[in-house]
Amino acid sequence: MLFVADSAKERITKLLGDESLGDDYFIRVSVVSGGCSGLTYKMDFDNKIEAADQVFEDNGMKIVTDTKSVLYLFNTTLEFSGGLNGKGFYFNNPNASRECGCGESFAL
Repeated sequence: MLFVADSAKERITKLLGDESLGDDYFIRVSVVSGGCSGLTYKMDFDNKIEAADQVFEDNGMKIVTDTKSVLYLFNTTLEFSGGLNGKGFYFNNPNASRECGCGESFAL
C-alpha cells in the first residue's frame, strides 16, 4: 500500500488544476537506479495504466506504480513540505536503510 499525506494531496490537487489535467490523470511513482545511495524516486502525472501496474487509492488520490517499484515502496507515504526550507515532494519510506543527504536517493 502507498499512502498520500494531506500536504501532498493539497499540492497535487493544485498542480492538476494548474496544468488543466482531467479527472483521468493520476500520480505515477517508480523507483529507478541512480543517485548517490543507489535508488531514486520518480514521480509524474499519467493517464494510462499498464497491464502489470499496481493501483492504490489513499486520501482520495490514485497512485500507480510498476510491479518492481512496489517492492521498494511498500507502506511509503508521499508528503509535501513547502516554504523556504521545504523539501517539496518527498517520500517517507520505512523500508529505506539509508538516504543521501539531499533526500533524493535511498538504499534498502
